Amino acid sequence: MITEFYIQQPDKKIRPKALDKIDNLNKPKGSLGRLEELAMQLCLIQQTLAPTLKHPCHILFGGDHGIEKEGVSISPREVTWQQMINFAKGGGGVNMFCRQHGFRLKIVDVGVDYNLSSYSDIRNCKIANGTENFLYKPAMSQVQYIEAIETGSSLIDECIEEGCNIICLGEMGIANTSASSIFMSLMGNIPLSECIGAGAGLASSGVEHKKKILEKALHGFRESLQKEGLAEHSASETQDKDKSKNKYSPEYLEYIIRYFGGFEMVAAIGAMLRAAEKKITVMIDGFIMSACALAAIRLYPNSQDYMIFCHCSNEGGHKKMLEIMQASPLLNLGLRLGEGTGALCAYPIIESAVRMINEMNNFAEAKITKYF
Repeated sequence: MITEFYIQQPDKKIRPKALDKIDNLNKPKGSLGRLEELAMQLCLIQQTLAPTLKHPCHILFGGDHGIEKEGVSISPREVTWQQMINFAKGGGGVNMFCRQHGFRLKIVDVGVDYNLSSYSDIRNCKIANGTENFLYKPAMSQVQYIEAIETGSSLIDECIEEGCNIICLGEMGIANTSASSIFMSLMGNIPLSECIGAGAGLASSGVEHKKKILEKALHGFRESLQKEGLAEHSASETQDKDKSKNKYSPEYLEYIIRYFGGFEMVAAIGAMLRAAEKKITVMIDGFIMSACALAAIRLYPNSQDYMIFCHCSNEGGHKKMLEIMQASPLLNLGLRLGEGTGALCAYPIIESAVRMINEMNNFAEAKITKYF
């Protein structure tokens, strides 16, 4: 494996005590549903019966994709840098939700095809002015892949130093649904046609064109595997009956990621893995961030223990991608904006779970007969 993380499962020894505390709150057992599940997950992650949410941070990575040149998105390339400037000025959907829920927003240029250095609120971590066109060659080199992973990882360290213990991630990158669809197809063993959606709003003819381009790109990828000496694992060799347990070599997975991924996506994967390594809760947004989560989980299965899947978007394939990971999202609001907005909308639910376990009386304190 090119990059190494040491990710442990949360210690389960605290689980019986946490369950006892949750079950003895003055309510019918299980009556607060997902809030009880969230509280348990946070107890395990933080190894405490009184979990907290501290200094929440939202990291938004921006980057352009070479595949955009093939007309796979209705939005032109310049929308990436225009939106990044809009975020820097506080006018985006992500800005509104960060203000509403008290998140510190970090806007990071890891590969936007525009000079954003004059904007002080945009962190300059540019690796290149966008990726290569994966229709013809890998999107990034191995060196660039490592740099993107390390960029995401270092930003998590920065947030932790500021006292943060819950991270939300978002992205801005025209055509990144194309890369995400291929991640889903290859890492989930799902036919490509079931992984492709309208993105920013393609008509049916545009979706069909996108499908043809991505099929051609996959053909080139499979030819490239032979040259690289990375034999693709067949489904019969790797697939458990449970698709969440597909097994692929780390080298093969990392080649998929750098062949198709955007710099903003790979930086997000690095952030997810470092957060899990440091035992920090990670909020997962919609289709693109779920594709990054799928990649992170395939590389390091234990990383999923630290993820809260927050929203099922309207992008075609997202529901099935979540099913691959056996992930049950907190919200389904019909959003497909990206930026991490769906995840930010779910934050009050996570906060409610923390308040539940910390602020509700138990039966003894409330002097209520325990009836079960």
